[in-house]
Amino acid sequence: MSSERGLESEICIVGAGAAGLWAAAVAARAGRRVLLLEKTPRTGTKVLASGGTRCNLTTTFDVRAAADLLGREGSRFLAPAFRALSPSDLRARFEGLGVETVEEPLEKVFPKSGSAREVRDALELDTKAAGARILLAAGVESLSPVEGAGQGSSGWRIAITGDREVRCSRLIVCPGGMSYARTGTTGDGYRWLSDLGLPIVEPVPALVPLSSPAAWVRELAGVSVQDVEARIVDSGGRVLGRRRRPVLFTHRGVSGPAAMDLSVHVARAEATARRAKTPVAMHHLMLDLSPELPREALRSLLIDAAARPGLPTLSRALPKQLPGRVIEAVANQAGLGAIDPRVNGLDRESRHRLVEALKGLDIPIDGTLGFDCAEVTAGGLALTHVDPGTMRVRGYRNLYACGEILDLAGPIGGLNFQSAFATAEVAALDAARV
Repeated sequence: MSSERGLESEICIVGAGAAGLWAAAVAARAGRRVLLLEKTPRTGTKVLASGGTRCNLTTTFDVRAAADLLGREGSRFLAPAFRALSPSDLRARFEGLGVETVEEPLEKVFPKSGSAREVRDALELDTKAAGARILLAAGVESLSPVEGAGQGSSGWRIAITGDREVRCSRLIVCPGGMSYARTGTTGDGYRWLSDLGLPIVEPVPALVPLSSPAAWVRELAGVSVQDVEARIVDSGGRVLGRRRRPVLFTHRGVSGPAAMDLSVHVARAEATARRAKTPVAMHHLMLDLSPELPREALRSLLIDAAARPGLPTLSRALPKQLPGRVIEAVANQAGLGAIDPRVNGLDRESRHRLVEALKGLDIPIDGTLGFDCAEVTAGGLALTHVDPGTMRVRGYRNLYACGEILDLAGPIGGLNFQSAFATAEVAALDAARV
């Protein structure tokens, strides 16, 4: 088939995001005929929107530390991919494409230009230079193995918009998840894979701000605390996760890396409640505002400050400065009724309540802001059905999956782009060898 209504290629890749562009360039450079399908009018739309349009494209962590941040299963699954394309390898590749990178706090790596467009343009130019063909406004409607396929699949048939069809020998699926739906990631891939009988872990929003019903939290909108250990606690008091990262109060609740890294736990509870048609159980985000000091050391510090001349207040007694409105919230939780309480007027019980409030400022959480505000999707194609050394989907020899459609989600800091690029590298190399 050679007309626009009927297209053929050795390797077809669905989704021209970070993973798709990377896979297309790698496979085409290996000498294969590659067709990259994208349902929107441009490539890399989510890349352009990422990192506040700056694109945090990888991390400064080494292979082991980077993989470990994606949890036990994620770490095990990603080990071969991160060996094939480590964070330092990725930076070197981008340098080769003319994208100079710089390191920033919290182990982040950005393009020196601060432009996500530079990253997207470099990926697209490299894909075209390698010889891959990009077909835009080509939304996939269905995909199916050729007759008599399954374990012995000899190819794939892909129906795309405009009553067109693509046939290929090998198919790499990387259409993204459901986050930032306005960029085209509307979860189509989950339906295609489910129709093939493959298990999909329920997708939920991840790296998403949290909502709080508490008026005092919303009144702190715009206030941030840079060094906090946040714990997300369920309604039964069980600690589900913890992260030491900045937090930002918003007009709807809490954002910032610490809160967003922990948001997946709340999102899963929302999904469970939705299925059961019950209200979402209240969670609590507990903020340790002095993570560098254990309780006894903090208690001693307050006692020592109380013995100093003058009228020492809590804000002056602490070893680091906290925003005044956060100090007020701590005092209110401790029941002290003062904006900035004097520490020399505290009895033992009041001092205990103050230490507990500093080590666990309690923010009630009633949900997330959903997929529209999520940076990534947690859930997707179950990792048990993907070969981590090749990204082949088990049961379909010539089908590969990579990027966000896999059941992988890491914290803020370039881990999710690193996973997308690395899994795409492995998938493309194997598909090109077959």
